[in-house]
Amino acid sequence: MHIQSNFSLKNYNTFGIEAKAKKFAAVHSVEELKTILEENKNEKKFILGGGSNMLLTKDIDALVIHIDLKGKKIIKEDDDFVWVESQAGETWHDFVLWTINNNFGGLENMSLIPGNVGTTPVQNIGAYGTEIKDTFVSCEAINIETQQIKTFANTECNFGYRESIFKHEVKDQFIITSVIYKLTKRNHKINTSYGDILAELAKNNVSEPTLKDVSNAVIAIRQSKLPDPKELGNSGSFFKNPILLKSDFEKIHQKFPEMKFYEVSPTEVKVPAGWLIEQAGFKGKRFGDAGVHKNQALVLVNYGNATGQEILAVSKQVQQTVFEIFGIQIEAEVNVI
Repeated sequence: MHIQSNFSLKNYNTFGIEAKAKKFAAVHSVEELKTILEENKNEKKFILGGGSNMLLTKDIDALVIHIDLKGKKIIKEDDDFVWVESQAGETWHDFVLWTINNNFGGLENMSLIPGNVGTTPVQNIGAYGTEIKDTFVSCEAINIETQQIKTFANTECNFGYRESIFKHEVKDQFIITSVIYKLTKRNHKINTSYGDILAELAKNNVSEPTLKDVSNAVIAIRQSKLPDPKELGNSGSFFKNPILLKSDFEKIHQKFPEMKFYEVSPTEVKVPAGWLIEQAGFKGKRFGDAGVHKNQALVLVNYGNATGQEILAVSKQVQQTVFEIFGIQIEAEVNVI
């Protein structure tokens, strides 16, 4: 385990932003992680996973610890379900494909989401009608101060829309090292009701979809809308879809009857942020090397040499304009550092 100084993080964030870490080390086991935490008790620390859900706006004046723990295994199973454990540093999409290849159901709608397994509970990631909380059993996390391992069960994580205990009550106190999911082995609950999945399946003449069919449909949809971070720097959806009280939404809807929405509870509706941003005229708009993607207005992109500050400025302009037009606040889903 080698600690490097003045280390470039350009290849460690999916926006491809050039920023430096004061110190940097990659850890490949829980023991290495415990050691580095113990030996650098008085150092300021910054924990880095897949770098897919953050926007670096400055150099990191801290010891950056890159969590590179690998491995996945079945820990128990019965006739209907299997409990699988993945280490935090596994690439999420690779892990999803592994579950599908084993005919384990539950994660297929979240194919091709960027990032690593360890950050999935933090954001309660989700796509096409499913969220992590639907299959999440527990995760192990190490206390940064004491190096003690703690298990967080599903009910302890306070999951909400792109929310969890790890973003609030215990933020910056724990590092997730592994996650356990409970997946189906048979009688899979195939979910094709959300977004464009049914249309994509119909295009391929699939009437009774398998897990693989759903995954392939999701991958095709995402690839048609979302740029590959290896080719064009981005962090996927930059903004959350706003959730409004129905009473507030109805007033706005009278002014904008064409506004799209989804009912999420008897009292709340979700409005697609991408639609709001597109209507505000930002889709495909470029500001130097920062901009809004041409196919998906939820995605901010780095065309080459944009700084984090420049991308942040675009995001603030988008938020302000959407609020001025619709009276709706859209929040960043991405962590701004």
